[in-house]
Amino acid sequence: MGAAQLHPEIKLLLTMIDQGYDKKAWHGPNLKGSIRGLTAAQAAWRPHSKRRSIAEIVLHAAYWKYIVRRRLRGDKRGSFPLPGSNWFAVPASLADAIWRQYVSLLDAEHAGMRAVIADLPHKQLHETPPGSKVSHLQQITGIAAHDVYHAGQIQLLKKLTTARGRRLPRRSNGPLA
Repeated sequence: MGAAQLHPEIKLLLTMIDQGYDKKAWHGPNLKGSIRGLTAAQAAWRPHSKRRSIAEIVLHAAYWKYIVRRRLRGDKRGSFPLPGSNWFAVPASLADAIWRQYVSLLDAEHAGMRAVIADLPHKQLHETPPGSKVSHLQQITGIAAHDVYHAGQIQLLKKLTTARGRRLPRRSNGPLA
């Protein structure tokens, strides 16, 4: 369906998910902007051994875009490219090529989810699929908020890596829990 033919509510939802992910918005950095230019070492760093890295957040965000797409289409589970669910283990020494694959996966999952939303019949927006507690509309607005939430986390992690003008060690067991 062309952009001119989209229902206004679908257009608004696409604007919301785009602003949360990769389009300019008033709220500051979006998810894609928050990871732009990061190295694999920066993406793998964590402030504490029990805290998430940026790379883990990126995979988590990609996974939830997959979940929303799957739920909107009524697909069965099990087609996410990585084994597991929700949070994925990332090695402490992450290769640049693997980091680029994670970012590409996030881009692909966003594009796939966006395409499903663009094709979703407007009348289905307010339906709650079988086995779910939330409507399609709630899932779509939720994934937009999810991106902005994690963009903020990533911005904080980036600031922590340069605390006091010095790069923190790759693994710190200090008070930054």
